[in-house]
Amino acid sequence: MNTVVKNRKKIFFTVGMLFVLCSIVEYIEFLFIRTDQTIIADNVFTKIFCIIATLVVMKINGIKIQDLGFKNNKVIKYLGCGLGLGILTFAISYGVEYIILTAAEKNPNLEVYITNFGLTGATSEVSLSAMAVIICIVVNIINVIAEEGLFRGFILKVVSEKCDFKVANMIQAILFGVWHIVMCVLGVYDGQMTIPVAIVFGVGYVILAGILGIEWGICVNMTGVIWMCVAEHFFNNFIGNILHVVSSTGTDELQIIRIVLSNVLSLIIVMGIDSRNKKVSNGYTSNAT
Repeated sequence: MNTVVKNRKKIFFTVGMLFVLCSIVEYIEFLFIRTDQTIIADNVFTKIFCIIATLVVMKINGIKIQDLGFKNNKVIKYLGCGLGLGILTFAISYGVEYIILTAAEKNPNLEVYITNFGLTGATSEVSLSAMAVIICIVVNIINVIAEEGLFRGFILKVVSEKCDFKVANMIQAILFGVWHIVMCVLGVYDGQMTIPVAIVFGVGYVILAGILGIEWGICVNMTGVIWMCVAEHFFNNFIGNILHVVSSTGTDELQIIRIVLSNVLSLIIVMGIDSRNKKVSNGYTSNAT
């Protein structure tokens, strides 16, 4: 019993230190280096650091990349499932946004150009070109590998070995939400938000990212691999970076509604599939008994 407690403390200490270290690098890049204001339009150095730091901690603890869910099992199938889920939920949410703006006689239309992400819509626009699109794709791939490897990979794996999956999934989802609060700190730092507004948006980031964190954790637990959440995570980021709703009164005014609806729909769908699979599995078990 004492050994279990010690191991659990060691795991939480390791997770906490890794998260804090990556967060320090994240804040330095967001607040001072400002890579997001360049053609890269994202904080790629933080993500590269996350990948390296996670690999180092894995090496120290004897954990292999395959242990995080990066396996060769049904890669195409689950990448397709994740991509399809992202397309479906965002098609619905973009449609709802378009209908609302049309009903308000704001003459909405879709425009394609590259920005970095922000719930307030205050993003840096990058001229659309083949090179910009390629950079956007590459940066998003790095971002997804870093965040999925850290949260749904390493943290979910090591914590779930000592805790119930639901507890482990909630922990990584909360940390994933906290990870995004830097956007609100940046808003205050740049003078675009007051502290009270930043607190409200900070709670929003934690909830929105947390919903996706829970969903993607369920995807890993359900499939045994990380590919489904990798694909949906990539699509969510990419579509938000490149496809915008422009109306007579602004750009991406209802972006928050679009994102909330898409995230909630994704979670409902995945939870429904997971519940059905468990019922089918239990049914087979009962019949076999």
